[in-house]
Amino acid sequence: MSRRRHRPGARDLHGILLLDKPLGVSSNKALQMALAILRAAKGGHTGALDPLATGLLPLCFGEATKIAGNLLGSRKAYIAECRLGAITATADREGEVIDQRPVPALDDAMVEAALAPLRGRIIQVPPVYSALKQDGEPLYLRARRGEAVQAPPREVQVDRLELVSRTADTLMLEVECGSGTYIRSLAVDLGQSLGCGAHLASLRRLWVDPFRTPAMVTLDQLREAAEQGEQVLDQWVLPLSAGVSDLPALHLDAAASLAVSQGRQISWPDAFPRGRSAAFAADGRLLALVDCDVQGRLRILRGFNLPPPSCGEGKRKSHA
Repeated sequence: MSRRRHRPGARDLHGILLLDKPLGVSSNKALQMALAILRAAKGGHTGALDPLATGLLPLCFGEATKIAGNLLGSRKAYIAECRLGAITATADREGEVIDQRPVPALDDAMVEAALAPLRGRIIQVPPVYSALKQDGEPLYLRARRGEAVQAPPREVQVDRLELVSRTADTLMLEVECGSGTYIRSLAVDLGQSLGCGAHLASLRRLWVDPFRTPAMVTLDQLREAAEQGEQVLDQWVLPLSAGVSDLPALHLDAAASLAVSQGRQISWPDAFPRGRSAAFAADGRLLALVDCDVQGRLRILRGFNLPPPSCGEGKRKSHA
């Protein structure tokens, strides 16, 4: 989701900020706060974290908003605390408790038996208190009005789901999953399998591909950096290219750079890697996301209009 700000002093800023979203703040509110601190003209986030959740929320500014959809579909990792014995209306600790059940004496083998069916390609029912839309309206709005809401089941991918620690009534889990997976629903399904019910007590996002070891920044750190000037503040903003670092890099010479910047198709059958790549100009700018077919024809998927690199940034080695 993107936001454009028309306020005095707003500037064109292009890049990605790895925000450590605070507890109790919506993703949209966190984005708005970051936009104000950075004085950025345009920005968007790459997939909402609930107010209950903390951790990595990549924010894209300027031309980087064009790859927000790519990051939205990326794999993610979380540390999740599940509270056993209580079922809530929202599937997390912020909802009203609608059922309470005794928690059985558990051992690691029992927990593993309940976790195993929740790994891999599974069918999941999203929470009714979610931003998923039916008839153009988010489900949570209809649920808040007291309407009978049923979220349709869908396939999601859970690559890793492991027990980290446990107490008599809590399970701490580490989760790696694909886009669209609801950790609240995993908590509900786990509680149902254990027979005592459960809800999500806390959630922290650890990473989002391709940012596996993110150097996150808090809003307070951004405010402190802003007091020291834009040069210090902008050190937290990664280049747009960081968001496509998981793709093959295609380094173009001057002639090919000009052609791609003008939207013209080019062909070098023996030089380009097949499939999707990130195409860089001879001066180091990210020009486009491209796709190369088996005949070596380069198709532009998404073009970027970035300013020339500043002095001292250096140039990338050309290819082609």
